[in-house]
Formats: sequence, structure tokens, C-alpha cells
Amino acid sequence: MEKLSSYIIRFVLINSVIFSTFLLGQEIKPIPLMEPQTDGGRPLMQVLKERQSTREFGTEKLPLQVLSNLLWAAFGINRPESGMRTAPSAVNWQDIDIYVALEEGLYIYDAEANRLDPILAEDIRAATGIQAFVADVPVNLIYVSDFSRISISEEDQKVFYSAADAGFISQNVYLYCASEGLATVVRNLVDKPALVKIMKLRPEQRIILTQSVGYPIEE
Repeated sequence: MEKLSSYIIRFVLINSVIFSTFLLGQEIKPIPLMEPQTDGGRPLMQVLKERQSTREFGTEKLPLQVLSNLLWAAFGINRPESGMRTAPSAVNWQDIDIYVALEEGLYIYDAEANRLDPILAEDIRAATGIQAFVADVPVNLIYVSDFSRISISEEDQKVFYSAADAGFISQNVYLYCASEGLATVVRNLVDKPALVKIMKLRPEQRIILTQSVGYPIEE
């Protein structure tokens, strides 16, 4: 019996090491986004009327075209000749980076290349908020400000401008979701120190807000 127990323990340990090695060896590749569809959409006044926060989501994944459109609406480049974006930022600092937490892993949105660049081959959605629903929402956006891009020295002013810039972006997401029948909610109930460690952010990077996006639950 003792030999059997010892064998079982060794078997479990060996397989745990093999499985861990397999996970560490996994890589996620960049995701080229589709050309955003910038025509169409619903009238602005109707979209404003229907804009709302939702905390109940379906688990169906967003098609790549929808994700591409969503990210362009959030903070994409709408004037290629100057690199200007769909949301304003003070002094055009463009301090906000959008990290995209999917089931497949964590990515960062590269607006210029129209691409998602891989950061972590790990599903970190559950860490993007303290609410239970965030673990299963198809997309969790994490708005991270790079304070090194903000050319003022006062810390409180950096906090102010980065919060305003993230707010503009989150409202763009709200409007796109209202136009396309998606559900969304912007959130600040996040264990930010823990998420910073998971995302391996630099000291000058600050998590400002997170935002969940998915399909509403059909009634």
C-alpha cells in the first residue's frame, strides 16, 4: 500500500512538471485585426438614448470584425496623416494603452499596425475586476496610462489627465456598444496592485479603468 501511494505521488508530481513545462512553452501570436468598418451605424441621438451599463453578459465570443471595430471606435486612428485618434488626449500625449484580456491571453492594441500584440499566454480575465462576471466576459479592456508620455511633473496632474483620457475612450466604447447591440460596463473595482504584477507593468504605467464588453443575455 505504501509503495502504491509513493508511486501515485511520484506520478502526479512528474505529470505536474510536464504540464507546467507545456504551459510555459506555449506562445500566443499577434492577431492581425480586420479593416475597421467606419461607415454605417445608428444615429447618434438614438445611440445616446440607449447607452447604458450592463453587468450580465453572454459568453459568446466577439467576431474579429466586431473586435476590430470596437477597438477602432475606442481609440483608433481616424486621421492617418497625423496619427490622431477617435478620442481626445491632452496635448495629444496619447498616454493610454488598451490591453485586451481574452480567453486566449492578454494582448495590447497597436492602433497604427491595426493589430493585437501578445503580452501573456494566460487567461487573466478573472483578475480584471472583483465582480464574478468578469471571468467569463468575452472581452475585458484594461486602460493603462504611461505616465512617461505626460510631459508635466506634477503627479496629481498626471492622474487627472490620464483619468480624463480613459474616460473619453470608455465613452466611445459605450457608444459603439449601444450602436451594435453589445453590452458593456466600465469598472474601477479592481485589485490594481495584483493586476499590475500579473501584467508585469513598469513603474510608470498605471491602471486607470477596466471595461467589460460582450453580448447581452437574451431574455
